[in-house]
Amino acid sequence: MNRELHIVGFRVGRETYGVPITSLREIVRVPEITAVPDAPDYVEGVINLRGKIVSVLDLRKRLGEVTVAPSKRNRILVVEHRGRLCGLIVDSASDVLKIPAADIDPSPTDFVEGGLNCVTGLGKYQGRLIVLLDIDKVLEFSGTRLKGEAAKSASQPAAAESARPAAASK
Repeated sequence: MNRELHIVGFRVGRETYGVPITSLREIVRVPEITAVPDAPDYVEGVINLRGKIVSVLDLRKRLGEVTVAPSKRNRILVVEHRGRLCGLIVDSASDVLKIPAADIDPSPTDFVEGGLNCVTGLGKYQGRLIVLLDIDKVLEFSGTRLKGEAAKSASQPAAAESARPAAASK
């Protein structure tokens, strides 16, 4: 049996990422975003998507991109996480990619041991590598983990929140 993984490909910086099509609700252009006070730097705010309030995270910032410039090609990937809609801003989105299961390698140990632990594997597609992400893990620490903080923040949400002003000041 020749299985294929159907993913939606998107770009963040120079890299191409992918998520299973089953985890995606829709892809929309970036509308006006209402800012939310006291949110981590990667949380852009909320949007009204056909009457539903959707939290919007900048996946570029979440994945550590230093330069984040708005563009007409930017898109929001709308996903469902724990029963709520969440939007992820990416540089651009592509079509559905069909990658044979034989062309998917497990995530290297280096990716599993550090950072967000959200890389599920690497897919080979038309001569390029597609970094496959677990959206649930990308969003898992959204409220507790702050840029530049290690895993200690994930186990102590209150400490991470109180450390935020100190981490933000230079």
